[in-house]
Amino acid sequence: MAARIKQLASHLSAPAMPAELWQEVPLAPPDSIFKLTAAYKADPFEKKVNLGVGAYRDDDNKPWVLPVVKKVTRILLNDETLDHEYLPITGLPEYTAAAAKLILGPSSIALTEGRTVSVQTISGTGANHLGALFLSRFYTWNGAPRIYLSNPTWANHHAIFKNVGIEPVEYPYYDPKTIGLDFEGFIGSLRAAPERSAFLLHACAHNPTGVDPTEEQWKVIAQVILEKKHYAFFDCAYQGFASGDLDKDAWAVRYFVELGVPLLVCQSFAKNAGLYGERVGALHVVSANSETATRVKSQLSVLQRSEISNPPSHGARLVSLILNDAGLFEEWKRDIRTMAERIIAMRHELHRLLTQELKTPGNWDHIVNQIGMFSFTGINPEQSKGLVEQAHIYLTANGRISMAGLNSHNIRYFAENLDKVVR
Repeated sequence: MAARIKQLASHLSAPAMPAELWQEVPLAPPDSIFKLTAAYKADPFEKKVNLGVGAYRDDDNKPWVLPVVKKVTRILLNDETLDHEYLPITGLPEYTAAAAKLILGPSSIALTEGRTVSVQTISGTGANHLGALFLSRFYTWNGAPRIYLSNPTWANHHAIFKNVGIEPVEYPYYDPKTIGLDFEGFIGSLRAAPERSAFLLHACAHNPTGVDPTEEQWKVIAQVILEKKHYAFFDCAYQGFASGDLDKDAWAVRYFVELGVPLLVCQSFAKNAGLYGERVGALHVVSANSETATRVKSQLSVLQRSEISNPPSHGARLVSLILNDAGLFEEWKRDIRTMAERIIAMRHELHRLLTQELKTPGNWDHIVNQIGMFSFTGINPEQSKGLVEQAHIYLTANGRISMAGLNSHNIRYFAENLDKVVR
């Protein structure tokens, strides 16, 4: 037998080199924010400043683990009843129920009537994806599937909708002349869009501009959306982080629900709980009645099962404890105010330095009028490039800065160099 095998082997020629399967795959550009962060980390300059990353830093430029999160982590570590079994497909029930109350309000009519479906997701990104996927499968589009996104918006929004076959279309939002909201352009786009169009709305602390509608403007937006029978796709990544007040930052979402606007809400606890790496999020779909909600939940379960099967448990348990314990909830609200107030203080100090001390040319009131983690400074790409290359201050080309990257140690350095590039 061995001789026969050797004889057969002698007749076999060396196999040809197999064709490369992926040689035509194009090289994708690196993510702009992560590329910026990598450049910052590699820079040996002592006074370098990172204003690109969307993550909270304390006054010493360190990641901040919320005290309440530390406390709850210790509680979980010492809970002998916990195991590592699978969560239900739609997530930890006590977490999703509490998350819905947080964004919609504990007495929301959508909750009391059983019209809300809540699904645990992989942070806000996962909520956006699951919401987009659900719309792509089940929404009755007026024409080709498309979603209206603010110009500008979080860059990932475009990719998320394209990946599920929904075409992103931009609507006017930011006005570079006023460094504020293009309200007329926004309303005009709502009126001009075909009936039953889907519009993505930032619930608070618009990313990347920090420009939000006023409550009166939100009322007009809601009314036009109702008149045109549009669908509101809310993204809420910064509840509490914008103003320091959880209820205030949820105002727009709650108003739309009260008015009966068809909507869903994407929710994240990355920013307001400092749980960036735990990926804790939720998708809430508000339906017309409880029977519809049951059908919606069944299909969201099917979609979730096919993609992640079951969501992770640790982060959800952390947030669930915080939301469902009155004492821990109050501690969390204090921690949120600590973060929000530090960022607001940086806005006021930067405004003071530019307007009073340095007398930088131009109007800088937008620095204090904007809200949340990000601010559009109003500088152009060439000026942004100058800050990066000459001052080692890392920010995106459109002039957006993360206010969380400023602190009492570097804010004067930033203000002085911003003054230089403006002049």
